[in-house]
Amino acid sequence: MTMFDDWRARSPFYDETHTAVADSVRRFVAAEVAPNIDAWEDARSLPRELHRKAAAAGILGLGYPEEYGGHSDGFDIFHSLTQSEELASVGAGGLTASLMTHGIGLPPIFALGSDEMKRRIAPAVLSGDKIIALGITEAGGGSDVAALTTRAEKVGNKYVVNGGKMFITSGMRADYVTVAVRTGGPGRGGISLLLIEAGMPGFTRTPLEKMGWHCSDTAALYFDNVEVPPENMIGPENAGFAGIMRNFNGERLGMAHGCCAYARVCLAEAVAWATTRETFGKRLAQHQSIRIKLADMARQINATQAWVDLCAWQVKTGKGLPADFAMLKVQATRMLESVAREAAQVLGGASYLKGSKVERIYREVRVNAIGGGSEEIMLDLAGRQLGYN
Repeated sequence: MTMFDDWRARSPFYDETHTAVADSVRRFVAAEVAPNIDAWEDARSLPRELHRKAAAAGILGLGYPEEYGGHSDGFDIFHSLTQSEELASVGAGGLTASLMTHGIGLPPIFALGSDEMKRRIAPAVLSGDKIIALGITEAGGGSDVAALTTRAEKVGNKYVVNGGKMFITSGMRADYVTVAVRTGGPGRGGISLLLIEAGMPGFTRTPLEKMGWHCSDTAALYFDNVEVPPENMIGPENAGFAGIMRNFNGERLGMAHGCCAYARVCLAEAVAWATTRETFGKRLAQHQSIRIKLADMARQINATQAWVDLCAWQVKTGKGLPADFAMLKVQATRMLESVAREAAQVLGGASYLKGSKVERIYREVRVNAIGGGSEEIMLDLAGRQLGYN
């Protein structure tokens, strides 16, 4: 029986350098994560110390510029995917969502922020001393980013922010939040990005209880006349929408690869159960119907992974299209839903008991299907981008 990540050895996109990354992250997960993940799930949060340990292990800085404490020389997008896969091996989506939340909060700063802001923010985040989150979604808008209502008015030499954000990953622990605000008129042309910092008067937050991703804290954020200095504007005023959209493409690719990884965890757990559990005088795997289930799960995973790798290659070579990332995310989340269901069927009653990876992943299917853009929004976006209107 193969290990859940053996497939990389047969892919043209991965080589010995990716294997080295995998081995390093696997050691970190075995030592620091696997023994504690259940306790962190119960606690509904990750310890801040884990961020510092992950930084020391080279995990937080992978793919970020050396001058800010990262390590990018010789690394490509496939190294990042490899790292994400190994973090997924414990079968807890909240781990990656919260530990790696800088993966969505920091890129807008690198893409649009001033050199002063990069020097001020990035090193502390990449060392694990500070946590950064992304604040886009609002309670009344969901995926309709162009209709956001949180407003930042220029008063004197400061921006005064009023409004709120909803479903913000790492929202309770974040020291910095990259926040989408309206500084201009209606629509996408009036949106800017501001960096709002913990401790600014008028910035409050409350935790949200969720179906899954329990170890990832999620919050509602509130801004009541929060004064933000002009140097915290990320990029030009009223030019934030393009940065948000560019960020979404990377987030959707990452989520799609995560779906493949969690589906492989489900398959591995189902295979382990089927090859040891006996029913009607023989092992489950000796029943034709179970073998068919397992093979079909592998088929769906492999087909989706091939598309993930193609899109990653397109990013690496500058050939990516937003429609592809949107459709890929739908493919991946529907695949995960199917594989998690079939794995639960193989485990039977055991999959309904707390403690199995399948049980946890099954609860986390919906957040993948909704977060980063719901299936319906993704397919409509793809249809419009492909000219189907």
